[in-house]
Amino acid sequence: MRTKKLKVRGGGKLAQPDLFHVSNQEAESTKVKVVSSRKEIVRHASSCRYLLWNGDVNRLFDNLDERPIFDLIVTSPPYNLGKEYEDRKAIEDYVDWQRGIIERSIGFLKPGGSICWQVGNYIDNGEVIPLDLLLHPIFASCGLKLRNRIIWRFGHGLHSKRRFSGRYEVVLWYTHGDEYVFDLDSVRIPSKYPGKRHYKGPKVGQYSSHPLGKNPEDVWDAEFDIWEIPNVKSNHIEKTGHPCQFPVGLIERLVLALTTENALVFDPFAGVGSAGVACAIHNRRFLGAEIASKYISIAKSRIEDAIRGEARYRPHDKPIYDHTTSKLSVREPD
Repeated sequence: MRTKKLKVRGGGKLAQPDLFHVSNQEAESTKVKVVSSRKEIVRHASSCRYLLWNGDVNRLFDNLDERPIFDLIVTSPPYNLGKEYEDRKAIEDYVDWQRGIIERSIGFLKPGGSICWQVGNYIDNGEVIPLDLLLHPIFASCGLKLRNRIIWRFGHGLHSKRRFSGRYEVVLWYTHGDEYVFDLDSVRIPSKYPGKRHYKGPKVGQYSSHPLGKNPEDVWDAEFDIWEIPNVKSNHIEKTGHPCQFPVGLIERLVLALTTENALVFDPFAGVGSAGVACAIHNRRFLGAEIASKYISIAKSRIEDAIRGEARYRPHDKPIYDHTTSKLSVREPD
């Protein structure tokens, strides 16, 4: 695609053409392109539904003209735990680093768009510091409105000896304004008492619950043993070489509820592409940034599998395994 080289204010950077505005028919919907320069972005962004930026997210921002293009920003940033993909910082420096990325991300969020920041706890010499409490003032200072503080409960992790074992993390969901997408019907869960009826009033005798089920609420747990979304551990179907992998099912629920088809979703810490997989499965467009080339390769392969309908993932509505049916749930006498 040829573009005009136009000068813009601020140092002679080439003006960005009308990127990321592409219909199903125009896009190379079966392709995932890996890019690392502005030239490559210009070449592929208007003809490809799935782009992966191989590099630091701030460099990606530097190569985009700041304007609202994202319908949803969803990510799980590093938690400052010293994993292989991050350098552990003083907590004040970590928050400052996150502030810079959050503020720049919001500059690309459409009015009415949503941003979901999934974080856990920072542990410092045995002290628990909830990252969502440290990051919330950043979002609030940018004028975003917190719609839910979602508790994601999972069943596996390290067993602590000097405190209760941690088994939850938090998704902060903010909107850019008061008019926003929220498709509740796409993520409803079974009602607790679907056979319950109104016992008085004009609807007496009619079923009182919604025929499609109820709102999944803001604690995503194991009600009916089906709504806990497992974290990705060694035997999980999605497990790759990433040490802290984001489950597709968690992002899937956010993508379905907070966007419409063909929306553009952005993940500034894409890792092995779980957000991209959810987008490919549900006909959304995707841009992800990831600094590690080995994770980019995995992400590209996973998204391409999803495009072909061959994704290995655990859907958000798949029933949880009933551990009581296992022979390991009973301890045999010695």
